[in-house]
Amino acid sequence: MAVDEDNFEEPILDLERRIEALSGVGDDSVTQRQREQLQQQLESLRTSVFSNLSPWQKTLVARHPRRPHTLNYVTHLVEDFVEIHGDRKFSDDQAIICGFGRLRGRQVMIVGHQKGRDTKEKIRRNFGMPRPEGYRKALRAMQLAAKYRRPIVSFVDTPGAYPGIGAEERGQAEAIALNLREMARLSVPIVVTVTGEGGSGGALALGVGNKVNILEHATYSVISPEGCAAILWRDPGKNREAAEAMRLTAEDLHKFGVVDEIIPEVNGGAHVDHARQAEILGDVIERQLEEMAALDGAGLTRMRHDRFRRMGVFGVG
Repeated sequence: MAVDEDNFEEPILDLERRIEALSGVGDDSVTQRQREQLQQQLESLRTSVFSNLSPWQKTLVARHPRRPHTLNYVTHLVEDFVEIHGDRKFSDDQAIICGFGRLRGRQVMIVGHQKGRDTKEKIRRNFGMPRPEGYRKALRAMQLAAKYRRPIVSFVDTPGAYPGIGAEERGQAEAIALNLREMARLSVPIVVTVTGEGGSGGALALGVGNKVNILEHATYSVISPEGCAAILWRDPGKNREAAEAMRLTAEDLHKFGVVDEIIPEVNGGAHVDHARQAEILGDVIERQLEEMAALDGAGLTRMRHDRFRRMGVFGVG
């Protein structure tokens, strides 16, 4: 039976339900063998499905409701995390998480988007769409990290900055622009990882790093496929064509030099095993911070400037 492109995970979910149903049957040898066979089928199916995703399907995976968010990575990677609240100007935007902690024994500053899980939390986190006070809070935290010589680890996962009237009145564009300028100047290492959706300036405001990584099934673009389709074709239903044309997948972004490294995801996507995905990501961040440990402030800012100046260069002829 053909599977709708938007429901490509349905066969996987069906196998997961069958395995779960067997878990309450008993632990005799026959049942255990059935579970093992189904588990092998599940791993094989996950490999088959997730190795052949279209750009639009990768967009859906990047938005997966169970995908790990910043606080999930904090839980599995960061010890003694102390959250920083508020921008000291207006309020505390909970769409952005900031705080000091220890990552693999190294003192770091964590900044990242937080979308929320259930309806109540999604509303409180504004679906991961920061307002100006969120970006100002992040900048305050990053400047504090620079003051105390702490590396910055940024997790990017947002549809974009919140476009509401109040956000615009309080200087949304100015807040994003200021973050871009100031992150370029900071004299400490900055490692950025796009963990889900990297949407427009809302993502880039936390994305000016010495190293910019992306998870295997994450996306990074100036606009959503739906928004692009609405502008180009005046038809949001052409989201698949837009996703194909936008080159928003990790492979395309790495080829164009927008990201430095693609971080592999666990079989079936990061949402399958948060702890294992955090371990894989932690290994990369630890290595990259170690590589930059010997650089002074001037070297770090020069490295950051050179990295972004190389973007967009192409040959003619």
